[in-house]
Amino acid sequence: MVEQISVPSPEVFRHDGYAIVPGVLDDGSVDRLLVDLARIARGHDPRSGGIRHLLRDSVAVQQLARDPLVRAVAEAAVGSGALAVRGILFDKTPDANWKVVWHQDLTIAVRERADVPGFGPWSEKEGVVHVQPPIELLADMVAVRIHLDDCTLANGPVRVLPGSHLRGRLSGAMIDAERRSTVDVVCTVPRGGVLAFHSLLLHASSPAESPTHRRVVHLEFVARKWSSLPEGLEWYELY
Repeated sequence: MVEQISVPSPEVFRHDGYAIVPGVLDDGSVDRLLVDLARIARGHDPRSGGIRHLLRDSVAVQQLARDPLVRAVAEAAVGSGALAVRGILFDKTPDANWKVVWHQDLTIAVRERADVPGFGPWSEKEGVVHVQPPIELLADMVAVRIHLDDCTLANGPVRVLPGSHLRGRLSGAMIDAERRSTVDVVCTVPRGGVLAFHSLLLHASSPAESPTHRRVVHLEFVARKWSSLPEGLEWYELY
């Protein structure tokens, strides 16, 4: 059990929008998590590259969302009492080796659609309703990505544009301009380490050069003030 880590300061997240924190989980904790994820993976198409709804389906991931060290990283970004609202497994393998273009994470998963000002457009993924919320909510969200394998230059690491989360919701032309004006950072992360970044931070990844496994549990946390969504909207996964 890891007892202490060097938690990034809130200023790091405010200025850069991301942080890499090694040693959040020890090898035993990673192994136990992989056992539970293997159980959930049965019946899922390995070509999909991931599994959604981990906070709904995995007791181990629910425990991970409560882990004090994981929470310490999330709370450095969005404040005390942060709540986990989505859990996804990503895994780059020879059967699922994808490219992700530069983008921001702009949608949340909710239980059902409702006509609420500021929320839209709407979409659906695997039968679950998704919507773009107001920019004020997105500015209070952070992804905490727990790496279950070493993430190296060879297996498609995430790249980020530091500070781009401060620009708000960006159009395609604005993304292109940001790419021209900002040097990207390649986020290699050791097994058991964490990459955390604000939802509005521009990020991308390339296909793995040597795909084996690049398993990542992607947890999204929101500031406590957003625990209740307006006018009857409800988070699909709230933990």
